[in-house]
Amino acid sequence: MDFKSRLIHAGLDRDPFTGAAGVPLYLASTFDQRKALSPGYDYTRSGNPTREALERAIADLEGGAAGLAFASGLAAISTILLIFNPGDHLVVSEDVYGGSFRVLTKVFQRWGLGVSFVDAADARAVENALTPATRGLFVESPSNPLLKIADLSFIAGLAKERRLLSIVDNTFATPCLQRPLELGFDVVVHSATKFLNGHSDILAGLAAVRDKELAEKLLYLQNAIGAVLGVQDSWLLLRGLKTLAVRMEASQAGAACLALKLAARPEVKRVYYPGLEGHPGKDIHDRQASGPGAIVSFELESEELTRHFLSRVRLPLVSVSLGGVESILSHPATMSHASMSPEERTERGISPALLRLSVGLENPEDLWADFEQAWRLDAIEPHAS
Repeated sequence: MDFKSRLIHAGLDRDPFTGAAGVPLYLASTFDQRKALSPGYDYTRSGNPTREALERAIADLEGGAAGLAFASGLAAISTILLIFNPGDHLVVSEDVYGGSFRVLTKVFQRWGLGVSFVDAADARAVENALTPATRGLFVESPSNPLLKIADLSFIAGLAKERRLLSIVDNTFATPCLQRPLELGFDVVVHSATKFLNGHSDILAGLAAVRDKELAEKLLYLQNAIGAVLGVQDSWLLLRGLKTLAVRMEASQAGAACLALKLAARPEVKRVYYPGLEGHPGKDIHDRQASGPGAIVSFELESEELTRHFLSRVRLPLVSVSLGGVESILSHPATMSHASMSPEERTERGISPALLRLSVGLENPEDLWADFEQAWRLDAIEPHAS
């Protein structure tokens, strides 16, 4: 089926017990374990029909053997990292999400997991960073917040050749635009809080796994740790998934429009968007994804102008997160990547004048009119954000 149809019918499109049009909220922590009454369920941490419907859906949409639903994107990433052992080494995208950077450098490195951060847009840099202790590759494409593009087919092939575990954060692209398991990756992870849910009202993480044996290892870890997604959030996320394609289509169209306008503004020093001609990873992205997505990052002329702009915009939320029906404008240096030191941010090109815009479902012309009034430096009073 076409992906839009799969979104509606992925996993379980109706309750297998009653035939209801959607899988209901199974608000139960425990189940009668006589097999005639409970087909495989015993305790909700280990399995729940509502969560299972969601897990089957993400496996279907990403083309995986199994899916797992977690309490957050970072819970998903942390559980996946527990596959590795002390003394193992990972090669990771250098401008990875700040929360991933924090858990790698402040938590996992304490018990001996080595990490090398490299520019994953440079395929040879990834290969050159490998050591005899390397056991995995973890990349983002497009990356957060600079929208760098990694050659996913090359990285997946490199991992297979060297017998490494390949992990990709697909939050920005979603399976609507990019399906890395089909390119050879072992694990795809999402902050499902973002585009997959799309309404800024839950916290969730999802993973899809290509291999059943690896899926069993992750299911064991998930159950042992207990970082599972609650039933209510599972149900809301199932509902949000059904509109992913139409939301992404509209948000992506708005992002493409705004990226062109931003690139022409004198206040804007640089625009990062894989849909723009001249983006260094555009050709690779066009080969492995079906669209440039709904995130635009841009750097203004100065930190002072950035503060002024943030104080005056009215329509977008000035906030952390992304992927909602409302546009969200973030300041990575003080929000998503605040866990990095100023030196580490500078090294990665994340300046105090950088902004990340997640384009929602507003008319892009309304957003642009708001941006234009926010550029004005002659305003007497800034708008309270």
